[in-house]
Amino acid sequence: MKDAPGASKVARNSEGKLIERPLSPHLQIYRPQISSALSIFHRITGVGLGLGTLLLVWWLAASAGSDADYAAAAGFIGSPLGLLLLFGWTAALVYHFLNGIRHLAWDAGWGFDLPTAHASGRMVLVGTAALTVLVWIIGLIVW
Repeated sequence: MKDAPGASKVARNSEGKLIERPLSPHLQIYRPQISSALSIFHRITGVGLGLGTLLLVWWLAASAGSDADYAAAAGFIGSPLGLLLLFGWTAALVYHFLNGIRHLAWDAGWGFDLPTAHASGRMVLVGTAALTVLVWIIGLIVW
């Protein structure tokens, strides 16, 4: 039997009958929106938080170890690379927290309309930048 036009959309059901199935949007025609970008970034920051926590676990384990172990961990964390990693970890933590609150609001049924979803997404981004900088200003003053 010859396939129908647009064969990429044609499949067979369990009885063998040809049916059309919808295609997912391809990257060539899909325009990313703020909600999809924030959703992907939420997953990425979740992975980053897990990896960044290993740095903090190393520091805590080193503090329970010898003075040399602690000096090595503290030296790395205090280095420019260590501080950059901690800054990124802080930003990921704040973003993940704020976007999690946004998801909780969605779970409660609030904020699904497009203007509110876009506004809450922008608030998450602005809040992440502001709170990350605020945490670091306070941390550097105390440190």
